[in-house]
Amino acid sequence: MPPGITTLAADTPTLSAANTGFMLICSALVMLMTPALAFFYGGMVRVKSTLNMLMMSFISLGIVTILWVLFGFSLAFGTDIGSVVGWSSDYLGLSGIGVTQLWDGYTIPVYVFAVFQLMFAVLTPALISGALADRVKFTSWALFITLWVTIVYFPVAHWVWGAGGWLYEMGVIDFAGGTAVHINAGAAALGVILVIGKRVGFKKDPMRPHSLPLVMLGAGLLWFGWFGFNAGSWLGNDDGVGAVMFVNTQVATAAAMLAWLGYEKLRHGSFTTLGAASGAVAGLVAITPSGGAVSPLGAIAVGAIAGVLCAMAVGLKYRFGYDDSLDVVGVHLVGGIAGSLLVGLFATGGVQSDAKGLFYGGGLEQLGKQAVGVFAVLAYSLVASAILAFLLDRTIGMRVPEDDEISGIDQVEHAETAYDFSGAGGGAAPRTASSAPGSTAAAKTKKVDA
Repeated sequence: MPPGITTLAADTPTLSAANTGFMLICSALVMLMTPALAFFYGGMVRVKSTLNMLMMSFISLGIVTILWVLFGFSLAFGTDIGSVVGWSSDYLGLSGIGVTQLWDGYTIPVYVFAVFQLMFAVLTPALISGALADRVKFTSWALFITLWVTIVYFPVAHWVWGAGGWLYEMGVIDFAGGTAVHINAGAAALGVILVIGKRVGFKKDPMRPHSLPLVMLGAGLLWFGWFGFNAGSWLGNDDGVGAVMFVNTQVATAAAMLAWLGYEKLRHGSFTTLGAASGAVAGLVAITPSGGAVSPLGAIAVGAIAGVLCAMAVGLKYRFGYDDSLDVVGVHLVGGIAGSLLVGLFATGGVQSDAKGLFYGGGLEQLGKQAVGVFAVLAYSLVASAILAFLLDRTIGMRVPEDDEISGIDQVEHAETAYDFSGAGGGAAPRTASSAPGSTAAAKTKKVDA
């Protein structure tokens, strides 16, 4: 995603109704990705955790939107301070922005750029939540989101996309968020789960998805919304780069899904719906940083490589004993790393920029830059997220009590359950005053499990 650039007076852009409308549609598509993610994650957990999983994604729409307007946009895209963070008083509260004021060097209003970027900021912490299923207090999660976007996401977005950001100035290519979004979220997920520990029964009890149709619905909506996420990141549609990104998004996702399913068939003997959905997401993640730099054939390679690597990576949690509940580390961290590094191999130099990868005569220079970007964001997010989780755990506590985790976090944290089986003639006991929502004791007597 290019930051604002300086143009000659003769080339000063004017507001484009077409580009503005295009970007508003893309912003709405990216917004859809957060509830889509909620469905994707919600179907992957057990019945007793469905609503909590939905809420952990959905609450990001509320918290991050307000923070973005108050100071987040300023920290991420304000005037550069030391190449590490931005700051512009006009962006505080979005109060100093004119209605027709254009984003520097582009034909869309600042408001449009701000709302498009807002949707990225909303989605990224929601991605982390999949690693923490079943066991985190909702209030602690809400506070974690508040602190994490302020300390981690907003500065990292400036590093990667902000004018003057040190990774952008170095020449690291991240078209739509491989480092700022996916590596950032995957590393944060790993940092938090190393602090809060495993679910009760991890590697002992079955923890199968309770609704694969919900998983497929969520994956399909994510795929749909991802076209806005990727194609919109060129901030206009005047030169065809966004169109190439759209094609590459489709191609890489298809290749990754097929590669995941092929690996799964060879390894486990079946083509599963969960594998198809996860493979598609792995392809979407991997093409996000690289799709503006590679050809459609390169996108097939990126998707296929990422599909196999991510399918292999999700099993590592059992080998190393960390409870990445819904494979955020395996898919988003590994997929993001793969897509970001593969830019250094498959960049053609003829789409987003003239930077070429190793296979197109560019040597190892771009690969080296990509590696710096990958490991800088990974290290910062991992350490900062672990420290935040540790501080919250030692003060207000990150986890629900073990008994509440076993009985079901939905009833304890939200006073609701996802499905009312008594209404469908399922034979459950009618609700009484003694089983009113909000009662922890009542929750323990009405266990709902998958």
